[in-house]
Amino acid sequence: MIPLSGRVYCDIKCKTPWWLKIPLKITLSRLPLKHAAWSKLGLFKHGHMKRPEYAFNVFKHHYESVLSHVDLRDFTVLELGPGDSLFTAIVAHSFGARRCHLVDTSNFATTDLQVYREMAEFISGEKMPVPDIKNAETIKEILSICNSDYWTHGLESLRTLPDKSVDFIFSQAVLEHIRKREFLEMLKQMRRITKDDGACSHSIDLKDHLGGKLDNLRFSEKAWESDLFAHSGFYTNRIRCHEMLVLFQLAGFDPRFVRPKYWPELPTSKKKLSDRFNCLPDQELMISEFDVILCPV
Repeated sequence: MIPLSGRVYCDIKCKTPWWLKIPLKITLSRLPLKHAAWSKLGLFKHGHMKRPEYAFNVFKHHYESVLSHVDLRDFTVLELGPGDSLFTAIVAHSFGARRCHLVDTSNFATTDLQVYREMAEFISGEKMPVPDIKNAETIKEILSICNSDYWTHGLESLRTLPDKSVDFIFSQAVLEHIRKREFLEMLKQMRRITKDDGACSHSIDLKDHLGGKLDNLRFSEKAWESDLFAHSGFYTNRIRCHEMLVLFQLAGFDPRFVRPKYWPELPTSKKKLSDRFNCLPDQELMISEFDVILCPV
């Protein structure tokens, strides 16, 4: 039986038209509730990183993606946008990370110690070494045991990390959420802290966050990039795949092994898109998501 909060979330996500979600989310995001409260209601979640199996498989996917590009013995890893949990600290430790940095734009991670113990139990079931966190009394202790740190000021946090100090950077459906005006600088900071023989692995979701189509491309640049829209829980930077690949290169990366996924047909009619997007080729607009490996130039 789905709990009430789950039913409410499903109703909002599945039945509410995209054009109504915008004013609803704008209104809800201005209510004086903390992220943890919204998360319990199934709203404004940051991915699925509170599910042990999901978090484990995400890390494993990115780890294996860069194995042929970087030596991951005794490595330092950085996750951009860990979201609702700090599971990566535990998982990375089990994969042999010497240090793990977790960087987000705010403190979204749960402080429920039980979920971290469940993560450790899952890893144990995978027959991998597990950090001993059973007696930890705080999240800070868990991070210390795993030789990890949690930074919550986004671009500002990246700027504090030393040059060429990270072997491996990854993100899961995060890059599309970085403000467009900060995107290139964020990439440049990632390049600065990545070792010359390091690598990055990113999974990028180009679908809108209103219904999984292209309805975010209907709006003018001025409206979409306004603080009103950007701080209401549905913002994506709308940078398309080939434009993003150019920005990776400008930041000093060589994009390798780009793996796109496509819609079978355009989910939103081109004639309904703003002028900036309706002139793009169908093939570009039909890319719904893609994975990319970045190697420093």
